Amino acid sequence: MTGSRTCPDWPQLMELAPELQFKHYSVAEAHLPGEVLSSFSAGMLDQLTVCCDLEHHVFYAQHTDPAVGDALRGTHWFELAEWTTSGPGTALG
Repeated sequence: MTGSRTCPDWPQLMELAPELQFKHYSVAEAHLPGEVLSSFSAGMLDQLTVCCDLEHHVFYAQHTDPAVGDALRGTHWFELAEWTTSGPGTALG
């Protein structure tokens, strides 16, 4: 991926969660939890994408491969809506 990885929806995302910075990654380069990686064959890890804030473990489902989002929901990661309504992001607002 060349150029900026910043999510093209960043203006809307900044309104929802200004403390987060969403960028696009392949699953392989995002270093997601092992239980997520084991859900996919090694050849798929460079093809599947995730839009996320790596530091805060929050992903944006609208720009994340649905299978990756499903796998992340079973981990310590949060989907953006969950982060802002019932997760750690509620304490920041």
